[in-house]
Amino acid sequence: MDRPMPDASRLLPLYLLACLLALLGLGALWYGLGKPVQLPDAASPTHKLQCASYTPFDKDQSPFDQPFRLRPARMDADLALLAERFQCIRTYSMTGLEAIPALARKHGLKVMLGAWVNANPVDTNKEVDALIAAANANPDVVSAVIVGNEALLRKEVTGEQLAALIAKVKSQVRVPVTYADVWEFWLQHPQVAPAVDFLTIHLLPYWEDDPRGIDDALAHVADVRQVFGNRFAPKDIFIGETGWPSEGRQRETAVPSRANEARFIRGFVSMAEANGWHYNLIEAFDQPWKRASEGAVGGYWGLYDADRQDKGVLEGPVSNLHYWPQWLLASALLMAATLLMAGRPATPLAALLLPVLAAFAAGCLGLWGELMRTHARFAGEWVWAVVLAGLNLLVLMHAALALARRDGWRRRLFDAMQARAGWLLLAAGFAAAVSMLAMVFDPRYRSFPSVALALPALVYLLRPVAARRAEVALLAFIVGAGVLPQLYREGLENQQAWGWAVVSVLMTAALWRSLRITSKH
Repeated sequence: MDRPMPDASRLLPLYLLACLLALLGLGALWYGLGKPVQLPDAASPTHKLQCASYTPFDKDQSPFDQPFRLRPARMDADLALLAERFQCIRTYSMTGLEAIPALARKHGLKVMLGAWVNANPVDTNKEVDALIAAANANPDVVSAVIVGNEALLRKEVTGEQLAALIAKVKSQVRVPVTYADVWEFWLQHPQVAPAVDFLTIHLLPYWEDDPRGIDDALAHVADVRQVFGNRFAPKDIFIGETGWPSEGRQRETAVPSRANEARFIRGFVSMAEANGWHYNLIEAFDQPWKRASEGAVGGYWGLYDADRQDKGVLEGPVSNLHYWPQWLLASALLMAATLLMAGRPATPLAALLLPVLAAFAAGCLGLWGELMRTHARFAGEWVWAVVLAGLNLLVLMHAALALARRDGWRRRLFDAMQARAGWLLLAAGFAAAVSMLAMVFDPRYRSFPSVALALPALVYLLRPVAARRAEVALLAFIVGAGVLPQLYREGLENQQAWGWAVVSVLMTAALWRSLRITSKH
């Protein structure tokens, strides 16, 4: 026999108060993520910075495109924009960039011209010959040439081969000649340094084997620069790449964000100019094509986004989430839709919990949407994102109806979902198990899926459902067994890893509770 329902009018004030508090919580979430951060400016129209890496690809282009075709109008507009903030640009290849010296001259920029060196001697010689010809034809624009970029890191040439190539270029040009690589590789290949006029080192604290958090990053850069300055004097040390990503997964204590990118770049510029260092910032524009090989983080090192919009890295207030008002609106609408679908709460406790559930789910789905907007790289990842979003909506509907008065179509819908709730739990457990295996065995370029599985984990922990016993046991084992290994791989200071660990523990507990219910049947 059903329990008598409380008078709806008595629940209304409590329900409205819970709705208001839940809505305020959503507002605090999105405003907290998007509120502007004030930092000292690094550049202005009257204070130009030294140099920025430039690759001329539009957001729909890649160096792997066939046929390979760059857009002259894009390069012209890009250099006009960069000339407002920088004195020079650095390029990485000669292929398709034949117009760069003339465009740089047009916009008053100098160029550090780069040739791409790889394991194919035919391609390398073609690049080097074009580099020599461009440097000799444009002595007023080309300030230096860079023979190869991270070719030693990629193990495509030996130190001896590279030194010989540098010597060839030096004999045929009148501008300084250098090579660019991560700083450790200069130490591992000592035969290269004597061949160059100055050393070009890459200092990227996020990508270090021992990643540095934003609080330690600038000190690390300063330490390495001092070591190189002392060791290789009197040759100059040019910091050929340094920067910080604005999006992507956390690596140990290194957290990508726009505010952290601005903090690093502005702090570095101040430090470099105070010490008289020569430098190049990576990079001018976000490069979405890099996400395929470097994970989501690879596409977000730009000072401008892929649409050539200012990210606020160099001057003015900077926001980690520029679109937070839109996400707040979308979350509020989803919360309202959930409450309308559920109808009246069944009990005083439900009157409190229903708005909280709706707001929590809306926040999780909004965060998942924002994460996938920047992190999803391939069609398969977008399909995975949509499937998990759909799973969350089904779990939300099931949980909301469980808290509501059920009559008519709501009762029929709830009964149908209740009969299939075990499959929802299995789907959530399967998604958690697949994600955990990926985070343990192949995590470097993957994002943490915590927000996509937090709702199912909590709902089925608090309201367990029966499911197929063998499958539940296997999924619980996989998810639970992976918690400590993934924390070990990521480091105990990685907050994103801890977030995933907490969600995984909740999911394991939800699956375990399902086992206990199933055993009683």
